[in-house]
Amino acid sequence: MKLRNVIKTFAVCVMLIGTAGVSFAENIDPDNDDSQYVWGENIGWLNFEPSYGPGVTVSDSNLTGYVWAENIGWINLDPNDTDPNTGIKNDGSGNLSGYAWAENVGWINFNPQVPGDAHHYGVTIDLNGNFDGWAWGENIGWINFNSDALFGYGVKACKVNFEIFARFAQYWLDVGRVLPADLHEDNIVDHLDLDVFVDEWLDYCPGDWLF
Repeated sequence: MKLRNVIKTFAVCVMLIGTAGVSFAENIDPDNDDSQYVWGENIGWLNFEPSYGPGVTVSDSNLTGYVWAENIGWINLDPNDTDPNTGIKNDGSGNLSGYAWAENVGWINFNPQVPGDAHHYGVTIDLNGNFDGWAWGENIGWINFNSDALFGYGVKACKVNFEIFARFAQYWLDVGRVLPADLHEDNIVDHLDLDVFVDEWLDYCPGDWLF
């Protein structure tokens, strides 16, 4: 085995060991129904919530973390957080842009432009957290985020909406030592917890979100 490959393997092992036992703030697949996959025409399935290592976290300003693809390895969504020209940005309305980095295939553009074509192909996230659109990698071709075309799969991020509110209302009625609706963390459930919930309305669920 070449020295370069040994070093690369060691670096990956260090990353995985370092992430073992750490609770990441990823907020993909909130309903635990496998809403975590997209399809690359030349590379197969990409997993936004891998079973080991850091998954993907969505906020109203960017995407961070790693996507796992069985055929090409890890894809870093924020390869250089000090460089505004890299990493996947969110404009606050769910329109994504920027470049992710895959060690084995290079840059992946989340807002590709097709010369002479005014159609918007880039990746978007709707008000319910569902991803749609296309990303493009010069070395791998198109990546499809459209769940309607992915055999029922797709990617969904946790977003505070009416669906989440229904769960919150159910938790509001809970009694006992554990109070999931105690968002204000004062050991009671009252209007202060509702204030916390409203502050998160239509935003992406924070890492410690209980719903």
